[in-house]
Amino acid sequence: MFRGKKYQESAKLIDRYKLHDPKEAMELVQQTAKANFDETVEIHVKLGVDPRHADQQVRGVVVLPHGTGKTLRVLVFAKGDKANEAEAAGADYVGAEELVAKIQGENWFDYDVVVATPDMMGVVGRLGKILGPKGLMPNPKSGTVTFDIERAIKEIKAGKVEYRVDKTAIIHVGIGKVSFGTDKLGDNFRTLMEAVVKAKPAAAKGTYLKSVVVASTMGPAIKINPARVTD
Repeated sequence: MFRGKKYQESAKLIDRYKLHDPKEAMELVQQTAKANFDETVEIHVKLGVDPRHADQQVRGVVVLPHGTGKTLRVLVFAKGDKANEAEAAGADYVGAEELVAKIQGENWFDYDVVVATPDMMGVVGRLGKILGPKGLMPNPKSGTVTFDIERAIKEIKAGKVEYRVDKTAIIHVGIGKVSFGTDKLGDNFRTLMEAVVKAKPAAAKGTYLKSVVVASTMGPAIKINPARVTD
């Protein structure tokens, strides 16, 4: 694979075989971020689970203490008082059947997170084949199907992220921007990893954290020692 000059320069700073402690890794990810925009810092965790089995799924949500550096646009399916509550809490879009029609008819995706009250899920269910593949379908496990609309919106705006293992047993999560600096990135990383460790399925055997890697959007991968992730 062809790599650009900036990437190659950054790669020279990395020992591909060394396992770094988290603080050192966060310092390196800043040094290797050479793009002319504020790159996202991404974590990739390979788990010792078999995602094909329901009892080995790893999924959850966590509020990062310093947010993600991105303001998420929230769409809420709600009616009446709950719709008013959503608007007051800062939802970007609020509606019911008319939003279903808009999504179906216009292929509309100007939002990052979808929240729904439980009584609206019969309506929202019609969008399963559209929202599901994009990871936008509201889900009780991620806190996006709830009557506590105000709390859900405020947590999302504050930096709530969802983590879930993919088909290859890897979790991918953005934990902030390069500009956050070592301490804030470290806090967000530790918060995420504590949640992932706590979410270990009882059915998972052997080594749970197989590898942990951090990288900026355009930068090289930096390996983190799995034994040190919650330090």
